[in-house]
Amino acid sequence: MQNFKNTSNTTSVEVDAYKIFKPALTPREMLEAGVFGGYYFRGKIEEYPRSWFKAAKLSNNGFDVNLNYFRVKAGLPMSHWISKGWIFKEDPLGWFQWYCRFSLGRRIQNMDQIQIMRWYNFGPRHIGAIKKNCKKNDLACRAKQRQALLQWAYDPFF
Repeated sequence: MQNFKNTSNTTSVEVDAYKIFKPALTPREMLEAGVFGGYYFRGKIEEYPRSWFKAAKLSNNGFDVNLNYFRVKAGLPMSHWISKGWIFKEDPLGWFQWYCRFSLGRRIQNMDQIQIMRWYNFGPRHIGAIKKNCKKNDLACRAKQRQALLQWAYDPFF
């Protein structure tokens, strides 16, 4: 397994992506809680276990903010993801598609490392901002950041 450097700060640290990837939520739990306005897969769910969708909050008519757990739109449009180079041919719908496939056992080492480091760099800064600016268990405080954490498989309920 290849190690790679996390250079997001001034110190360089060797990081084994597979060892640090410890999402708090499974794809099924995320779908049941309410993510991506219920429209991430755009109705194309055949490759995933049916059990993931029994209690999932899904929309057949496009993004529905009311299906998101925190009832807010969180995240950036696909055009932004593309402009940043965050969309790859292996997973044209982005990080969550990668995570679903990863959780089912697919491994593509270079893709896994990229996506795990994106996950790794996302959570701590948003969790820190919420803890700094919100009272404990005030789920209404920074709802967009909490929804975003949920959509990255972090536990937003603190």
